[in-house]
Amino acid sequence: MNDTYQTLSEKSKKYLWNPFTQMQGYNADQPLIIESAQGVKLRDVTGREYYDGVSSVWLNVHGHNVPELNEAITAQLGKIAHSTLLGMANVPAIELAEQLVQIAPPGLAKVFYSDSGATSVEIAIKMAFQYWQHNGQPEKRSFVTMNNAYHGDTIGAVSVGAIDIYHKAYSSLLFQSYRVDYPYCYRCPLGKDLSDCAFACLQQVESLLQEKGQEIAAFIIEPIVQGASGIITMPEGFLKRLRELCTTYDVLMICDEVATGFGRTGKMFACEHDGVTPDLMCVAKGLTGGYLPVAATLATDEIYDAFLGGYEEKKTFFQGHSYTGNQLGCAVALANLELFRERDLVTDVARKSEHLAARLAMLGERKYVGDIRQRGLMAGIELVKDKASKTEYDWSEKIGLVVSRRACELGMILRPLGNVVVFMPPLGSTITELDEMTDILIQAIIDVTEEGVQVRAEFLPHGL
Repeated sequence: MNDTYQTLSEKSKKYLWNPFTQMQGYNADQPLIIESAQGVKLRDVTGREYYDGVSSVWLNVHGHNVPELNEAITAQLGKIAHSTLLGMANVPAIELAEQLVQIAPPGLAKVFYSDSGATSVEIAIKMAFQYWQHNGQPEKRSFVTMNNAYHGDTIGAVSVGAIDIYHKAYSSLLFQSYRVDYPYCYRCPLGKDLSDCAFACLQQVESLLQEKGQEIAAFIIEPIVQGASGIITMPEGFLKRLRELCTTYDVLMICDEVATGFGRTGKMFACEHDGVTPDLMCVAKGLTGGYLPVAATLATDEIYDAFLGGYEEKKTFFQGHSYTGNQLGCAVALANLELFRERDLVTDVARKSEHLAARLAMLGERKYVGDIRQRGLMAGIELVKDKASKTEYDWSEKIGLVVSRRACELGMILRPLGNVVVFMPPLGSTITELDEMTDILIQAIIDVTEEGVQVRAEFLPHGL
């Protein structure tokens, strides 16, 4: 290890508290410290390069150090870095709002900015709650979420989350939400097979809405792919039927497109797979191409109009963040969307996803691969101890973590979700780059599950 690395490592251990990281184990080893990046590769302070196999946690689009995005920020910086959006506006925020409405599912007409996926969800929750207050139905104050849902880490977002390992510690701080089953077809909670289930889990949803619809403000869902629970993919038509149920029982639908939006599933927004328009849609991650923290909550005119009134009526949506509508972030988001158009990126992702599916299919017969789930360039490989019985690895075996560590040794950064190895490369990856990354992914899984290969400590991406 060089002197620069050693100095930074010591400072990291002394001062830094990493997110979603058990610091005891992290600080006992040598941290991976990234210094620079180019294209789909990251470079650490020792000069070693790694493929960015999870798009820097699901948000990088075109790769790193993209000239067009760099230039957009630099050009905007020469004008103004930030001014408040409270009671006034700015040029890139207006232009970006227009473009977001133009590409969003039809009917979403207004854009409210924030700075992260969690805050975009928090805003949607508050909008839905206050909408019913203004509409003379204050009893509609409850929310429905789906088992294993993840919508962010703010208190409201955690209240509609349903992954106990992340959320249980805060249970006494949260408002209670109703939970229904997400269609996890590989491990169907109803013990049914997709070929003849007829969306049986939707019966649970309808029963709840029939009984409690008069008190439910909104149903929040991760459309088509449930991310943090292990890349669980939704069967075709399920989201459309859920939209119909929400409409029938007068319940707003919130679609959390933070992870799935901006081409990740092979459509600009995952809702498009089932032709659905939600009442509220949350976006972040890929909005700026992975450059700056900008998020948005899109709403229909019906919801927006419920907040209109005289000053004395106090119908104002009293919500906002200091950096809401930040010019630098909005400018790079506009450049990002321009690259989407120039490169026909959504169509390109759909094409490349077929290639990726063919490559991943070769894992299907491996002894310890239980399920391969994929939409677009979102993929999850669920590893099992026994394929026939679908027996899970024990948490203590850290199988996903060990595979990811092996991949790091081979030259690619991955971040697992329990026993699920997640692969989510930048959308701009070439076929050749996808092949090289997939080779590492496949080798890492085989090495760990079948060959018993031991990993070398200096290459571990600790804290996963």
